Amino acid sequence: MKPIVLNCRPTMSLFIFLLFTPFLVEAQEIYDLKRCLETGLERNYDIRIVRNEQQLSENNATLGNAGLLPSLDLSAGYSGSINNTDQDYTDGTVNKISGILNQGANLGLNMNWTVFDGFSMQTNYQRLKEFREMGEVNTRLTIENLITNLAAEYHDYVYQNLRLANLKYAVSLSKERLRIVEANYDIGTKSRLELQQARVDFNADSSNLIRQYEVVYTSRITLNEMMALDDVAQQLTVSDSLIIPNAFLKEDWLWKQTMEANSLLLLSAKNKLISELDYKNLKGRDYPYLRLNAGYGYTLNSYGSGALDKQQTLGVNYGLTLGFNIFDGFNRKREKKNARITIQNRELQYEQMELSLQADLAKMWMAYTNNLELINLEQENLATARENYSIAMERYRLGDLAGIELREAQNSLLNAEERLLSAQFNTKICEISLMQISGQAKNYLE
Repeated sequence: MKPIVLNCRPTMSLFIFLLFTPFLVEAQEIYDLKRCLETGLERNYDIRIVRNEQQLSENNATLGNAGLLPSLDLSAGYSGSINNTDQDYTDGTVNKISGILNQGANLGLNMNWTVFDGFSMQTNYQRLKEFREMGEVNTRLTIENLITNLAAEYHDYVYQNLRLANLKYAVSLSKERLRIVEANYDIGTKSRLELQQARVDFNADSSNLIRQYEVVYTSRITLNEMMALDDVAQQLTVSDSLIIPNAFLKEDWLWKQTMEANSLLLLSAKNKLISELDYKNLKGRDYPYLRLNAGYGYTLNSYGSGALDKQQTLGVNYGLTLGFNIFDGFNRKREKKNARITIQNRELQYEQMELSLQADLAKMWMAYTNNLELINLEQENLATARENYSIAMERYRLGDLAGIELREAQNSLLNAEERLLSAQFNTKICEISLMQISGQAKNYLE
């Protein structure tokens, strides 16, 4: 009997050890939340892409791109022709000339400048600056999203490691129960049914542990990928061994910060302002325009026949153009009407965004406060479950408690630990979401 019992128990333990030993012996790097965030902000591809896009909008916000500066062109040209000429005069004489070479060359400097176009150029410049600021807000939004997702994934990795520790503890409890049953079975005080049930429970807990190793591994891969590490499978050890939510957030402060700093709300306001500038740009077409052009050039013409051998011209030319569009098929009227509708839509979208954020904040705040209460309740439950298990194990050792009752006490303990961890993790996720809504996600970098 004894060799059979010993063969079952070490096999499962050895299997678990051999399966996960490669992960344990790898060189480990220790990361805290701040290091994860800094690494992600430096290496993450989305951040690098959006920063390049922001640079594009900054490059475009120039006076020249808005049309406020003149254009200056330097041009040069050469032309030539070779002709044969036959001339028949009325007196009967004939004049034939072959290979007549005529040549021309020019060199000029020309300037064109729109001096006034109904303030459209100034409006365009303002639009470009607003797009530049939108690029900054978009970058900020992407950074906040990365910080939020990284912080959530970091704490999920901590949470999964804590669950792993709990499942290891469950295996150790089941192993101790199996040891007691085996010893009692050998002396005849426990039935084979009791022994088999203890083995089944031990194997079930070991199976849960194996699956949890996979969950931890997947969470680590996801975290490494978000940080854009070269080796996404590299071992990662986090410095936090507990999930500690911030229990001191204030709802009124969060809403105030949301109205001032929420990136989506800022983008909505920018879209509204750009729509107003588009309308102002259309109104500029109601004014006349004034354009200036000037040039300085040199021209040389060389003639292969005739009395004139060559001609040179050097001088300045200039001019002003004043114009006004009298009628364009009522297109200006139509476009201005559409622009006003667009402004109204942008105002409605801003109000809709504000209402949506208010609803999100209210729902997340309720979840946050509820989970804080759950933490306090589950801490009490856990203390009670630990005491109950301690009493049950002592009675079991004395033979005063059935194995199924000990298993119930063990499950109650593990469930209490799981519920507490879940409440702490959910509270932390609610906290992170509240910080994102209020535009304060960057505080996790401090």
